[in-house]
Amino acid sequence: MISFDNTYAQLPERFFVRQRPAPVKSPSLVRLNAPLAIELGLDLEWLRSSAGLAMLAGNELPESAVPIAQAYAGHQFGGWVPQLGDGRAILLGELNDRQDQRWDVQLKGSGRTPFSRGGDGRATLSAVLREFLVSEAMAALGVPTTRALAVVSTGERVPRQQVQPGGILTRIAASHIRVGTFQYFFGQGDLDGIRALANYAIERHYPEAANAKNSYLALLEQVALAQAALIAQSMQLGFIHGVMNTDNMTLSGETIDFGPCAFMDAFHSDKVFSSIDHNGRYAWGNQPNVGYWNLERLGEALAPLISEKPAAAKAHIDAVLERYLSAFKHAHFNGFAAKLGLRAAGVEEQRFIGATLQLLAQQQLDFTLFFRHLTRTAKCRDLLAGLGATSITGLEEWMADWEQLSGGVSDERTRVMGEHNPILIPRNHQVEAALTAAEHGDFAPFHRFTEALAEPYRESPALAKYEMAPEPHEVVVATFCGT
Repeated sequence: MISFDNTYAQLPERFFVRQRPAPVKSPSLVRLNAPLAIELGLDLEWLRSSAGLAMLAGNELPESAVPIAQAYAGHQFGGWVPQLGDGRAILLGELNDRQDQRWDVQLKGSGRTPFSRGGDGRATLSAVLREFLVSEAMAALGVPTTRALAVVSTGERVPRQQVQPGGILTRIAASHIRVGTFQYFFGQGDLDGIRALANYAIERHYPEAANAKNSYLALLEQVALAQAALIAQSMQLGFIHGVMNTDNMTLSGETIDFGPCAFMDAFHSDKVFSSIDHNGRYAWGNQPNVGYWNLERLGEALAPLISEKPAAAKAHIDAVLERYLSAFKHAHFNGFAAKLGLRAAGVEEQRFIGATLQLLAQQQLDFTLFFRHLTRTAKCRDLLAGLGATSITGLEEWMADWEQLSGGVSDERTRVMGEHNPILIPRNHQVEAALTAAEHGDFAPFHRFTEALAEPYRESPALAKYEMAPEPHEVVVATFCGT
């Protein structure tokens, strides 16, 4: 049995609606994240029992649960939507793990809510399996992220482009407070709501801000720094979120929602995968700019709390945004310096990092394999052989510059590079293969892939097939939102 706390449900009623999950006909447990359950201090035997399954499916809830759907708004692809909210998710409550860290427990795909906007409130099994795979891979890669505790098959069919099996994900998050949550109250001119939410976010995520001279400005600054670090780290893995709307940016600094996301194969800074990102708003190289734009929107909502004088509030917010840019630049160049085994990220190293990315784009080299093989060898032709490249145009000159800047071979350099260059990522073609098999009732590929991704930096000949770039006929050119 789980004993929930419910601090968010103690906020004013306009922050949410009370809503129980809609029961499903014949749930079955597809996967339980046992290591995460242990971290959270949960009883594995109970979670695997009929009572545990009933909770994970939303059919029966512990008495301590106070199920709610949270209200929020947001800019979606730059367009303002004054009310979004949890249209297919129910927050059951919160629990504290073994380190006394507080976590939300949410069911995603649990049925209609007043925020569903005509949707069915359900999720396809394929969509929740994708979120499980990618979120757990991100966690293993060391990226702050929401987590996946369990996947349940509902035994029901969900109509999308085609009728598909339904599923429910149990999502674990430091919280589900979003930039769009603040925008919801800002859009209604509800300053008391913004203040109550800001005070709650400070207490839950950034308690040190409460002691600052201007606690609301300190909150904005802490969120900005967390997002700068998150975006830089994600980009260093070749990750493209796909829908960095303001309702998908958390105050906690976790990446959230894994619909049309993707990891790049062949590198290009303008790479886009999301089928709905027609103008490249959320391309790989544009993600820091989107982060800036989203933080501007958070600043707008907090401005009346930061200062009663609009000009003074704007000056404070602009200073925070400049610090965000500086923090991102620092994290970006230092992260890529580590990937390349460089001793520093000075002016020459930054120029070289830019030239490296340009070379990858020109040669259409696989992003992950390039850095992986660079870690393995310092020889130009060995690197080319590992990448399967057919041309060495520009690469020999690049190698000479790299050897000069990196200071030569050393165990320490190899160690650092190994810690920053994963061997395994959730490659799109392998994700799709696992999901396709699952749709036909074969979960073995999903389980094997999930287990392989749990140790992405470990060398394992048995897992070599997961390292491989896609063959031309396997390349995924578009990913899709699961709603």
